[in-house]
Amino acid sequence: MANSKSAEKRIRVNQKKRERNVAYKSALRTTIKRYENALAEDPSAAPAHLQKAIKALDKAASKGIIHKNAAARKKSRLTRNLAKQA
Repeated sequence: MANSKSAEKRIRVNQKKRERNVAYKSALRTTIKRYENALAEDPSAAPAHLQKAIKALDKAASKGIIHKNAAARKKSRLTRNLAKQA
C-alpha cells in the first residue's frame, strides 16, 4: 500500500501505462496473426497484411512497447515467411 501522495500517483500512472501497453501489444499480435492467416489462406493478400504488420511493429518499437531489436527480428521473420511462399 502506498504511504505518500506521490506513491499513490505513481501507482495510478503505472496502471494507466500498463493498460495502454497491454492493449497495444494485443492489437500488434492480432495484426501479425491476420498476416499469418492471410499467408496460409490467400497468399495474394499477404503482402498488404505484411505492410500493416511491419507498420504496427515499427510503431510499437518507437513507443517502447517492444524493443527495437525484437521488432526488427519479427519483421525479418515475417518477410522471410512471405518469400518462402513465393
